[in-house]
Amino acid sequence: MPSAPYRGRLAPSPTGYLHLGHARTFWTAQQRARAAGGVLVLRNEDLDGARCRPQFAAAMLEDLRWFGFEWQEGPDCGGPHAPYDQSSRLELYRSAFASLRAAGLLYPCLCSRRDIAEAAGAPHEGPAAGGGDEPLYSGTCRPEMLPQEERALRTSLPRRGYNWRIRVPDGRRLHFVDTACGPRSAQCGADLGDFVVWRKDDLPSYQLAVVVDDAAMGITEVVRGADLLQSTFRQLLLYEALHCSPPQFHHCPLMLDDAGQRLAKRHDALSLRALRATGRSPESLRSHWLGTGRP
Repeated sequence: MPSAPYRGRLAPSPTGYLHLGHARTFWTAQQRARAAGGVLVLRNEDLDGARCRPQFAAAMLEDLRWFGFEWQEGPDCGGPHAPYDQSSRLELYRSAFASLRAAGLLYPCLCSRRDIAEAAGAPHEGPAAGGGDEPLYSGTCRPEMLPQEERALRTSLPRRGYNWRIRVPDGRRLHFVDTACGPRSAQCGADLGDFVVWRKDDLPSYQLAVVVDDAAMGITEVVRGADLLQSTFRQLLLYEALHCSPPQFHHCPLMLDDAGQRLAKRHDALSLRALRATGRSPESLRSHWLGTGRP
C-alpha cells in the first residue's frame, strides 16, 4: 500500500508570546513537510481558558508569518478539517470520551493533587521513557480498589466535576521509533500510570485533545520538543483505544539559555516579538542557531 501524503502540523498555544525555541522546532516541522512535498497545518491549541488570550493568538499568527512560516490549513485560512481552534472542537472530544467510557476504559478519580503527591511518596516516572513529567498514579480510585457499594455509585457519575483516568495495561511494554531520537520504550505501571483524559472542569486533557485532532486531521508526522517524549506513550495507548493509526513522531532537542535552562514563555527577551523589535531578522536568528544551537 502506498503511504499517505505527508501532513505535518504546528500546534502552538496562545498562553504567551512564542519564543525562539518554538520557532526552531516549528521550523523543523516546516522543513520536513516541504521536503516531503506535504501539507503543513496550523492548529490553535486554545483550550486553557484561564491562560489563553486573544492578543496572544493574534500575535502568534503575526510572529509566525514574520519568521517565514507558511501553512496550507489553519484558523486564518480554513481547510477541509476546520475548525482549527481547539475551543471550537469540543464535540469531537466529547464523542471520544463517550467512546472510551462505553468501552469500560475510564474511571472517575476523586484524588486531589496532594493525595497523588503523598501516595507512596509519589514515585516519578523514570528516565527510560524520556524523563518523568508527572507523578505515577497509584491506582487509588481504580474500581477494584473500592468497596462494592462505592464502585456501583461511581459508575453513574457525570462527566463534569471529576477527573477521568484511563487504565493502562500494567506490565505491557510500549515501543515506538522516533525519527529523531531512535527506538524508545516504556513499561506501563512502572514508567507511566493511569492518566487523566478528561478534567473536572469538563474539558479534555492535552493527551486526549491532541490525539483526537491529529487523527481527525490526518497528521502523518508530529514534530515537537523532546520534553513531550513521555507523552507519546500515553498517546499511543489512546490511538489504540480509539481505533486510530498513530503518526510518526519526531522530537527535537530543546533550546537552552546561557544558564542551561530550556526556554519558556517567561523568557520575554527571547520572544519572537521582542527579537523583532530589536531589529533582528529571521535569517540572522536561523543562522545563529544553526551554528550554535543556542539563542
